[in-house]
Amino acid sequence: MNALTGCLGFFLILILLVYAWPLLLSLALIVLVYQIYAVIYFKGEKFGAIKETIQNHIRDCNDLNDHIEELKNTALVVNRIDYGEAAYHDNSRWNVKRDALKKRVYAPYIYECSRTVCDNARKEPFKYICKYFGIKADEETLGKFETALNDFSAAEDGKVALKAERAAILESISADIPWAIKKFSQKKLEKNLGFEEVDFSTLYFPKYEFKYTSAGGNTGTTYDIVMDIDNLNRFVVYLSEKIKFSKSVAGQRALMTSKLRQHIKERDHYTCRHCGVSTADEPHLLLEIDHIVPVSKGGLTTEDNLQTLCWRCNRSKSNKTV
Repeated sequence: MNALTGCLGFFLILILLVYAWPLLLSLALIVLVYQIYAVIYFKGEKFGAIKETIQNHIRDCNDLNDHIEELKNTALVVNRIDYGEAAYHDNSRWNVKRDALKKRVYAPYIYECSRTVCDNARKEPFKYICKYFGIKADEETLGKFETALNDFSAAEDGKVALKAERAAILESISADIPWAIKKFSQKKLEKNLGFEEVDFSTLYFPKYEFKYTSAGGNTGTTYDIVMDIDNLNRFVVYLSEKIKFSKSVAGQRALMTSKLRQHIKERDHYTCRHCGVSTADEPHLLLEIDHIVPVSKGGLTTEDNLQTLCWRCNRSKSNKTV
């Protein structure tokens, strides 16, 4: 029965190929002709002229993309004590070997622990992050997490601005681009115009991981605490409540949270305090919050030491006072 079914299937495929090959050949020729057309179009003078008119905008977009990638590279705090490194050897008899112990990876953001610690980290993640990753509740540590929150918030805002700006640029030349190119070669169009590839994912958010694996490797539990915008906001508040601020700082210092960032932008009327450009001038402008006197030079997170800067001015400022 199976042999008969196989033979029938083979003959059906053969019949389809005999009668369908003209259609398949026609489709293949159409695809080939279109590919040749697309290559010729992207190398043509008309496309070159369109590309030339928007080069400054594309360059600005690519610079913003580079800036966003720089913001994503902000590292979180880990102060785990380095106890050195040792090689694991299991000399047990075969039936009591614990092979899973060989596979354990010791990394800064991963804590190999007991099941009890893992379960407790699920219930009180911030407390256990501080305890097992050596995060001290002091002003210096708080400042580092505020910097991470500020940078990651700017990166997320930047992704929205970048996406909108790219869409606006493409829309401005849409009428001059052939329908077939827009329909079938959108990615090639963006690449040939000069746009760099953009990563719109949120995979860059760092995470602290508590991991339990049984000695035999048969059971295991992992809890990840992803430090996204929401968790960073909450962790900054959590740390601030644990800190005993010095008298010179107490009552003066604010927390660099998303709420404060929005307040400073509103206070400055969504305008860069350095060059004067605003969202009224550039609807998709990325605005960032900056310390006038940098934290590294003793500046505090207070409203009078915070200003709104466009991403271009903030990128060029570094630790200088603007």
